[in-house]
Amino acid sequence: MLPTIRDLAIILLAVEFLIIGGLLIVLVWQIWRLVRLLESEIKPLLDSANDTVNTVRGTSDFVSEKVVKPVVRVHSFVAGVKGGFRSLFKDRKRRTSSAATSKSDERDLSDHAQDKPS
Repeated sequence: MLPTIRDLAIILLAVEFLIIGGLLIVLVWQIWRLVRLLESEIKPLLDSANDTVNTVRGTSDFVSEKVVKPVVRVHSFVAGVKGGFRSLFKDRKRRTSSAATSKSDERDLSDHAQDKPS
């Protein structure tokens, strides 16, 4: 009886081995088909993405050349003119305001001198 059980176990293991081997072959074949499908599908997607990136690069170069650079030039010129006028006319205001401040300081000092008993 024990040898019969042993023989049946060996037969069952052999059948199981054959089934697992067959399923493994099917699995490898399916993976190979998936890889081929991905290669054929991903390559056009990558080419399309590359074309899109090149288009965006060209558009950004165009916008930079035709829009941004002139705006920066104009803004720089305006800022320079504004700074020049500010430096020319602010000095006069400072001189007049500093003169007025020094006169008011003299008045304050003279007022304090009069308030103190001698």
